[in-house]
Amino acid sequence: MVVIPQKAIMNRNRLSQTLLTGLNKQMTQEALAAQTYLSFAVWAADEGYNGIANFLFRHAGEERTHMMKFLQYIIERGAKPVIEAVPKPQSDPENVQDCFERIFQQEVGNTKGVYKLVKMSFEEEDWATWHFMQWFVQEQTEEEALALHLLDKIKVAGGKDAAAEALYTLDRDLAQLPDEVMLAQSKTTRNT
Repeated sequence: MVVIPQKAIMNRNRLSQTLLTGLNKQMTQEALAAQTYLSFAVWAADEGYNGIANFLFRHAGEERTHMMKFLQYIIERGAKPVIEAVPKPQSDPENVQDCFERIFQQEVGNTKGVYKLVKMSFEEEDWATWHFMQWFVQEQTEEEALALHLLDKIKVAGGKDAAAEALYTLDRDLAQLPDEVMLAQSKTTRNT
């Protein structure tokens, strides 16, 4: 049996330390987003908003999937993901409008992290990572559009002072709302 000295083993990592650190940070951010959605879903269920809770539970799973995409990509590029502790989610929302305003702000934060990674990968000419991040650019555009759509619905329902009937209707609608919205660039005269 031939023993290969450790120095002779090829370095398989195809990510710069800067990008690896950024990808790990975004992976942790996605995990925090999942926990926040989960926490807000529990709040909604406790408040009797089962449709809103169901919507938020589904999005918690979606954010966890995003986290796993980052983890898998780091492994595929020959690097080792670093699993960090996730901070405790924020306190419970004060009302439905506060819940979705905080979700929107969380999505904006995720978008900033994604854009930072896109810029880094472009500057480093790491085209594999740049290409990988394009899916997240599209996803974050959809996530922000969906959050804004929901805030518009809440505003029409009365915002922070929404009547119980309006919140009941909103809750029922969110139970059936698709998790995606159609973006302007995908609309045509036949598809509006």
